[in-house]
Amino acid sequence: MTTMSYSSIRKFFRKYKVLLLMLLPGFIYLLVNNYMPMFGVIIAFKNINYAKGIWGSDWVGFKNFEFLFQTKDAFIITRNTLLYNFSFIVINLVGAVTLAALLNELKSKLAARLYQAIILLPYLFSTVIVSYLVFAFLSADYGYLNQRILPWLGLEQMNWYNEPKVWPYILPLVNTWKNVGYLSIIYLAAILGLDKEYYEAAVIDGANKWQQFRKITIPLITPVIVVMTLMQIGRIFYSDFGLFYQVTMNSGSILQTTNVIDTYVYRALMQLGDIGMSSAAGLFQSTVGFVLIFTVNFLVRKISKENALF
Repeated sequence: MTTMSYSSIRKFFRKYKVLLLMLLPGFIYLLVNNYMPMFGVIIAFKNINYAKGIWGSDWVGFKNFEFLFQTKDAFIITRNTLLYNFSFIVINLVGAVTLAALLNELKSKLAARLYQAIILLPYLFSTVIVSYLVFAFLSADYGYLNQRILPWLGLEQMNWYNEPKVWPYILPLVNTWKNVGYLSIIYLAAILGLDKEYYEAAVIDGANKWQQFRKITIPLITPVIVVMTLMQIGRIFYSDFGLFYQVTMNSGSILQTTNVIDTYVYRALMQLGDIGMSSAAGLFQSTVGFVLIFTVNFLVRKISKENALF
């Protein structure tokens, strides 16, 4: 049996050696970038002493987690993280699928490629560039809104970076503008892969565009939607650090509505230098994301087994 197994393995490698060779760079990247650093998880349970090193530092159990959960800001940063990310998932999903369907209706290939390039461009911008573009609109003294839009509407100028109540609307808007183009390209690729005969039969039956979208497009690309949504749910406890730190210009006046777990940990790390606490926060986020993916996938399997990720 051992000889047969060894022979089967040799045949497998001989048959797929080209594909395995193509897989090798990605495997090495994941190993070095994602798996080897996992030994650093022990930092979350230690009081790091640089003189003693990581292995020699004292174990402190779950005390590093207490800083994250017992602080008076624990509820605020958890609430902000969850609500923002949930809104991002919903808004981006609706916007991306709708945009993909509209792009699919373009008959001119040149126009389609032009629009795809335009909507994808914000995704390629670094967050620093995005933050200054937002600042160009919201600056109290020179911003386009204060200098042009608000006076035209007969409204008073506003110091946007001192107004916490407006940022729950600004941040989802910026996030959607930056990411919806990338997601729409993925959904457009899924739509383009659908069999055109479904739509031809629907047209013969008298279905309009909305009915085709609702009865054909959405059901057929549901597996792609599920995969993309599950990937985002897995990171629902992670935040786009640049969005919440740089776009808000690190303004202390709006922390009540812009402070999330990642920015809170960063500020605490800069002030206290406690890498144990930041490692504990990262482990907490990863663990919750891991559990959420399995939970949501389990629910998806209960509803529709063929649409589940695994």
